[in-house]
Amino acid sequence: MPDAFIVDAVRTGSGRGKPGGALSGVHPVDLLATVLESLVQRTGIDPAAIDDVIAGCVTQAGEQSVNIARNAVFAAGFPETVPATTVDRQCGSSQQAAAFAAQGVLAGYYDVVIACGVESMSRAPMFSAMQGKDVYGAKLAARYPDGLVTQGISAEIISARWKLDREALDTFAAQSHARAAAAAAAGDFDAEIVPVPVGDTEHRADETIRPTTTVDGLGRLAPAFVGDPAGDRFAEIEWSITAGNSSPLTDGASAVLIMSERALTRFGLAPRARFHSFAVTGDDPVLMLTGIIPATRKALERTGLSIDDIAAYEVNEAFAPVPLAWLNDLAADPARLNPRGGAIALGHALGASGARLLTTLLGVLEATGGRYGLQTMCEGGGMANATIIERL
Repeated sequence: MPDAFIVDAVRTGSGRGKPGGALSGVHPVDLLATVLESLVQRTGIDPAAIDDVIAGCVTQAGEQSVNIARNAVFAAGFPETVPATTVDRQCGSSQQAAAFAAQGVLAGYYDVVIACGVESMSRAPMFSAMQGKDVYGAKLAARYPDGLVTQGISAEIISARWKLDREALDTFAAQSHARAAAAAAAGDFDAEIVPVPVGDTEHRADETIRPTTTVDGLGRLAPAFVGDPAGDRFAEIEWSITAGNSSPLTDGASAVLIMSERALTRFGLAPRARFHSFAVTGDDPVLMLTGIIPATRKALERTGLSIDDIAAYEVNEAFAPVPLAWLNDLAADPARLNPRGGAIALGHALGASGARLLTTLLGVLEATGGRYGLQTMCEGGGMANATIIERL
């Protein structure tokens, strides 16, 4: 079998996804173009050799509409011969983009491809594409007569069913900020973050990290989803999800350069890692966020590896109970889970998060000498992606 190699991976620092955030003044096309340009500059490849650009983006409306991947290719100055497409697998969109890109290399149809993602939640707010419309239709409503729920309610159900109380959630959230702050202070993110021009300055840090976060401080925050009528269906809900133990609205972009062995030889480049296994699965759309558990098991089964063989895992922190439930069911090592912090601290720029996790995971493996790394993302509609990479 051929291999699909990761040559380089970059991301922007995070910006708060609201007016006044560090990246709120940057058009999302320009944000994505910045990481595309950086990959070419860092590796020295001829952009004309790129077979495709596959970008994840969730809110494909307003400034993020009309195939933002293709617009970013133009904005990055790539030749017009470079095609591009935009995919939406909700929060896992750019992880799916990386899987599609790697699978194209494995199939022999790509030699050089960029998987990337972008989300400007300050300029294209979450749910703005829905505009109050019915996005489900009559047949789906007939299948789920009680109705589907928001992710916040799903997180509340998970907290209750896995017996994760408010203190456990807040402790995990505080740990995410502490780990991310320590990594930032140590320069662990310096190699992966590329600067974004913002007016007369450059943004090159994660604005969403709060180094002074404490469990006591988080404990004073009010639950965010009290009053959601969907919650009335679930007597076990204790209302423990807050803004503090959830990922913040975020702006950001990320990109990964993926090549075949033939392309590595052509450009004289050394790979940093190779893709080892992929999995994607569907799960209960009401629990919604638990698909990461069967997706991880599926990815491991395909390789014959156990969770103990994985040196580091990046499990997206959409809400604190999600990685905690995963940790419990996989009997995984808490020290290997999001060792540089996760989305609660680093932000969750929806379409960019999958490639952002891959970028950070690669840096962790290289810093620790670990061989295998796993990333997994919960996704709207009860889906999840899992990917295992092998450091080279």
